[in-house]
Amino acid sequence: MGRKVHPYAFRIGAIKGWNAKWYADKHFSENLLEDLKLRQGIKQKYVDAGISNIEIERQANKVSVTVATSRPGIVIGRGGQRVDEMRKFLEELAGKRIQLNIHEIGQPELDAFLVARSVADQMERRIAYRRAMKQAMFRTRQSGAKGIKIACAGRLGGVEIARREMMHDGRVPLHTIRADIDYGFAEAKTALGRIGVKVWIYRGDILPENKAEAEEAEMTEMTPSAAAQPVARTEAAPAEVSAAPAAEAKPRSRKKAETAVETTAPAADAAPAPKRRSRKAEEKTEEA
Repeated sequence: MGRKVHPYAFRIGAIKGWNAKWYADKHFSENLLEDLKLRQGIKQKYVDAGISNIEIERQANKVSVTVATSRPGIVIGRGGQRVDEMRKFLEELAGKRIQLNIHEIGQPELDAFLVARSVADQMERRIAYRRAMKQAMFRTRQSGAKGIKIACAGRLGGVEIARREMMHDGRVPLHTIRADIDYGFAEAKTALGRIGVKVWIYRGDILPENKAEAEEAEMTEMTPSAAAQPVARTEAAPAEVSAAPAAEAKPRSRKKAETAVETTAPAADAAPAPKRRSRKAEEKTEEA
């Protein structure tokens, strides 16, 4: 299942959070459609802004939208002019008051969507797909990623029959839930058709913050408690009692040893048996 399910959805609740933070009992479908319009509107209007992720949080009469981008200058503009334009654009789409927040991505090379988008842009500029994939893998590994996998599918190189090629470097443990794996997808619109680009980036493991507390709890479980100490003492008493018969059995073993020595002593004092003479020796004695 690690290779079939979406890597982000597979880790929600463990190490990942939701991109939509709201709850609606009656108007769920309306809010879901509104979120879809906001996300599509932002990505279609600001294609060159390097927008990777959009989080939407709803309150009573206000919607908070957080945009993660690698080029905040394009989104903000001079003096925050473009931010006001984006806010008005989103308010027209949603029909509600919107609070807009801009978040800058520190390392774009470790963002799977931005890497996939860069590979797709190079393919649209007629750069060889293998060269684009290798360059993206090299930059990602240089930025500190522990593993990366890129898959391209379509009419690669302009061939008539579509195929799929994949390159990977390092480890990408898809089945490990604690592994921080980012997934991104982008499409390259070429003259011969569309080419899909998928990217998986392994950025390391996310361990729980209370790891030290868990280790201390394990150590306390391994050490014996105060209630278990009297049980250990009662178990040691029969060992002392059982040692007494062993001490009494020692004289018996000594008597057996003395009797064994007495029986073997006469055999040691007896004279050795005469050796049998050979025929040649007997013939020599007769001739003499």
